[in-house]
Amino acid sequence: MAKGSSIQALYELCRKTFSPSSAPPAAAAIRKIAALLDTISPAEVGLKDDGLEDDRGLGYFGSSIHNNSMRVARWAQPITYLHIYECKSFTPSASLPPKPSLKVKGLENDEGLERNVREVHLICIFCLPTSSVIPLHDHPGMTVLSKVLYGSLHVKSYDWVEPPCMALSSEKLPGVRLAKLHMDTVLSAPCPTAILYPRSGGNLHCFTSVASCAVLDVLAPPYSEETGRCCTYYRDLPYSSFTAERRNVVNENEDDYAWLEAISDSPVDIYMRTGRYIGPVVQEELNSPGSCTIV
Repeated sequence: MAKGSSIQALYELCRKTFSPSSAPPAAAAIRKIAALLDTISPAEVGLKDDGLEDDRGLGYFGSSIHNNSMRVARWAQPITYLHIYECKSFTPSASLPPKPSLKVKGLENDEGLERNVREVHLICIFCLPTSSVIPLHDHPGMTVLSKVLYGSLHVKSYDWVEPPCMALSSEKLPGVRLAKLHMDTVLSAPCPTAILYPRSGGNLHCFTSVASCAVLDVLAPPYSEETGRCCTYYRDLPYSSFTAERRNVVNENEDDYAWLEAISDSPVDIYMRTGRYIGPVVQEELNSPGSCTIV
């Protein structure tokens, strides 16, 4: 039963830790979630524990209708997104700052009370075939925990230099901002859960699968255009490419710094599809305050 599953325990701990308030939880509370993620195996979320792809690159689906699909070269296989759970907090509109409100089916009173909806946390899995890439992107105002369930993943991540340091004006690349390298390494399962915070821990990162891998993510809160948490993609450029507007901003190895330019001139095309999560289903505590909903 799901009640005793690791995913159920993860949901309950996330629900206890994260709230719709703007204040992030203490680092010690985040580390407790990371410690729990460290214990979760692929089998506990419905994935094969060997992480091997078949000749269609669909090994993580096991026995399913997808195994009868047309043969496609492994390099052409998409990243697969598996949605486990999204927690939303419902609060009367009067108690929150003005923002778009929604009528939530089943949660209105007899007068049709409108309630604000705020995403609290999201639990999901990304399955990456060998050599697939999730480009460099940010996580504005978010805390993210990433657990490599199987396989190997190259992670390159940065944090913004604070206070912000911009490159001197350039006709070709205006508004380029300086970031410091946080991580440039390969994570191979089993390995500790990686944690990034709103302003540290490698808030901007890119993934490249060295070998077919799966990553279990907790995002708190998730991306939301309504609240300004939009995902921005970047290209990184060597520090030597520009001159910093502030002198002596880099007193260490220049290789530890890079200029990041937001990609706005063309859409970022990521080959991704939605798969079917077949692991234990989260059982909600519907009668408790601030309860969540499965979406």
